[in-house]
Amino acid sequence: MRSLVTGAGGFVGANLVTHLLDAGHEVAAVVRPGTHPWRLVNHGEEVRLVSCDLADAAAVEQMALDQKPDVIFHLAAHGAYSWQQDLGRMLAVNLGSTQALLDAALKLGARLINAGSSSEYGYKDHAPSEDEIARPNSHYAVTKLAATHLCQLAADKHGVHAITLRLYSIYGPWEEPGRLIPTLVRAARAGSWPPLVDPSIARDFVWVDDACQAFLLAAEASAAEPGTVFNIASGVQTTLGELVATAADVFGVTTEPTWGSMQQRAWDTSVWVGNPSRAKRELEWKATTVLPSALTTVGRWFDEHPELEGRYE
Repeated sequence: MRSLVTGAGGFVGANLVTHLLDAGHEVAAVVRPGTHPWRLVNHGEEVRLVSCDLADAAAVEQMALDQKPDVIFHLAAHGAYSWQQDLGRMLAVNLGSTQALLDAALKLGARLINAGSSSEYGYKDHAPSEDEIARPNSHYAVTKLAATHLCQLAADKHGVHAITLRLYSIYGPWEEPGRLIPTLVRAARAGSWPPLVDPSIARDFVWVDDACQAFLLAAEASAAEPGTVFNIASGVQTTLGELVATAADVFGVTTEPTWGSMQQRAWDTSVWVGNPSRAKRELEWKATTVLPSALTTVGRWFDEHPELEGRYE
């Protein structure tokens, strides 16, 4: 199968490229012009790198038509990180490129699997189902919800096999330097703790390999009705206090963390958990990797990639 992955140079995208190659797919990996795809260098000529500015809708559609994929995995986004505040680029990348890829998918008869975000829901005091009213509370979340609606519209109006996976807190090897899990693991392996916010802050953590499996299942023609949205969540929230306690057990840390030593972020909340029942029922998917073994794997991954030490300092 011919697959095209946008955001292939990113954390989840690069892991997905590996899974697709392992499954025998021919992969075109779309990366931003002028960037170094350091997460993909080990694949060599196995993967075809395609440079494209996702803010240029016309270029995006033409690029997809030139590549002629059977399935498009759309993971590129802008605004997911705190330093990405350009609303114009959010609109161009998160909406413009989505519509361009949907137009290309219609012309090619290709499927499109869109990476949505749990932030589309906004703050909830429970695990929301996909049919609940979403109340996004940031520009990024608004654009991601709008992209989900574009996929549903293309499915309803034109029959495009467009599926959205609302990703919760994906973690694992190749994660962005400075994010919680790699920062925590590196510090814990050294017997210390990084700066931390309130221990009650919660996340629904999903191991990246489990998330990639959801993308592959969603790409199957019979897996789901076009336009369907799936929560890719474990269904269990973990507080930062629980995460630190687990890391202390895994890595043998005896020192106490200093809570409140890092400023709380605008999106931090004590309730953040997804309802994965639809994915389990319709995709036969569930998150299977537990936190202790996953943290051990991240630590081992650092040992296997000493060349990345400087990048993660």
